[in-house]
Amino acid sequence: MAEFEASRGMPAESTIVFGVASDVAVMDRWLPRGLHVSDAGPDRVEAEGDLVPGEGTHEGLFRAQEDQLRVEWGGRDHPDYAGWLQVSDSASGTSEVTVHISLLDQPEGGARAEEVSELLDRSLDRLADEVSRRVEGSG
Repeated sequence: MAEFEASRGMPAESTIVFGVASDVAVMDRWLPRGLHVSDAGPDRVEAEGDLVPGEGTHEGLFRAQEDQLRVEWGGRDHPDYAGWLQVSDSASGTSEVTVHISLLDQPEGGARAEEVSELLDRSLDRLADEVSRRVEGSG
């Protein structure tokens, strides 16, 4: 089993960051390249792309908890995959996002672990960019 976690400061208050991070319609802008997610109804998403194991579209579980500033997801047909994203307040109108991914079918360490860590870091950078665009667009 492999567990991955990364954190990144965000240039906006936690509620704004949560709004961007939990909006399925804009997730493709900041999720790893090779992963496409679309809304599939209440508490469900569909995922496809190079990073999704197997062929075609796969159903996933998705829950955004605004009162906790937390997003949780997992593979419905790939139960070995799950994750969460937590937004917390920081000083002076900024916040921090922590993302955690569990890959139960992956060994810890090695080239795959490095790749997943890099994907997490790049995704958090793109999330920060998307949050910046949202803040600049509202001002």
